[in-house]
Amino acid sequence: MYRAILPEGQIECDRYDHTDTGVELYNDDEQFIAFVPYDNLHALVDEAFYGENDRSVM
Repeated sequence: MYRAILPEGQIECDRYDHTDTGVELYNDDEQFIAFVPYDNLHALVDEAFYGENDRSVM
């Protein structure tokens, strides 16, 4: 599971693809969730890398 960090909030997704202008976010059923331009993307965090209780990155 990944979490896209935006100025307005966060979007959870299971997969993402890089494009020339941003990232496309998809759920576990391969359905498109959102397109996020790089200008609006603060971070893309892999939740498996961080422990559930580690909120220093959130």
